[in-house]
Amino acid sequence: MVGIVGYGSYLPRYRIKVEEIAHQWGRDPETVKRGLLLIEKTVPSIDEDTITISVEAAKNAVKRAGIDPQEIGALYIGSESHPYAVKPSGTVVAEALGVVPDVHIADYEFACKAGTEAMFVCYSLVKAGLVKYAMGIGADTSQGAPGDALEFSASAGGSAFIFGKENVVAELLETSSYTTDTPDFWRREGAFYPLHGGRFTGVPAYFKHILAAGKAILEKSGYKASDFAYAVFHMPNGKFPLTVGKKLGFTKEQIEPGWIVPLMGNTYSGSSPTGFSATLDIAKPGDLIMLVSFGSGAGSDAFIFKVTERINKVRNKAEKVKNMLENNRIYLTYGEYAKFRGKIIMAE
Repeated sequence: MVGIVGYGSYLPRYRIKVEEIAHQWGRDPETVKRGLLLIEKTVPSIDEDTITISVEAAKNAVKRAGIDPQEIGALYIGSESHPYAVKPSGTVVAEALGVVPDVHIADYEFACKAGTEAMFVCYSLVKAGLVKYAMGIGADTSQGAPGDALEFSASAGGSAFIFGKENVVAELLETSSYTTDTPDFWRREGAFYPLHGGRFTGVPAYFKHILAAGKAILEKSGYKASDFAYAVFHMPNGKFPLTVGKKLGFTKEQIEPGWIVPLMGNTYSGSSPTGFSATLDIAKPGDLIMLVSFGSGAGSDAFIFKVTERINKVRNKAEKVKNMLENNRIYLTYGEYAKFRGKIIMAE
């Protein structure tokens, strides 16, 4: 049995509401809410970045796993917003956890599926017997240009998953990936904000890849949508995962535990992993969970997990995603948000 032995998430306390952004740019907030199915989004504090978010998520994963961090033989962080262009994020996280020096480390990029990319490599290393435990993290402090549609959804947070063969809480039963060269979203070296192809990011990008990966893993595994307790799809907004889930035969009730993540304000590289983390927080032993990510550029990773009895022993050892979403929120004005995100450049 190979799968997740520990999982954890971290979400910033700072938020900005859709109304606050909409009023700034003369948009009707109710129209935006209906169009995107979003209410608010997380905002990283001035002293928070992909590294600090990864550290907090990883600590929660270690708490649930109940292992010695020194036994982690590989640590990978997937993100589209690593703080350094040249210097790994993973070394800082590994040092903070006490994982160094006998560990393999790498940073991954693949837009919003960078986190599941790291998870797949961790699973493969453990399955091959090359390491006892491997940690995969998806974390981001996503950027959205002022006035752009992305500004309503590009947010911050992260989740970490430790893979192993002992004391597994969610066994990984099947994987599948679907990838093409579809340039729907990109950011050139040195550019602060990403660009996107507008509506092109929908049908030929998001829907094509998630549907293909989802159909492939169902066919490969022999399962059908009704066999699953839950399904989690990448969440660039609140509407897309509901639409793609319906096309694959899933009900809103199956999708809802993870869907609350974008609704309450988090869409980023770790959004599908964080939706998966939120689902593990409530899943029962024996439940099947499908996870399908999407990364612009473009590709999707699909996984099927089966929850084990051990989930009941570990889930309360760290804070749950729903609590992070709902508690201790601090709301910002647009001016404060712009300052936090470095959208205001001070004259020298």
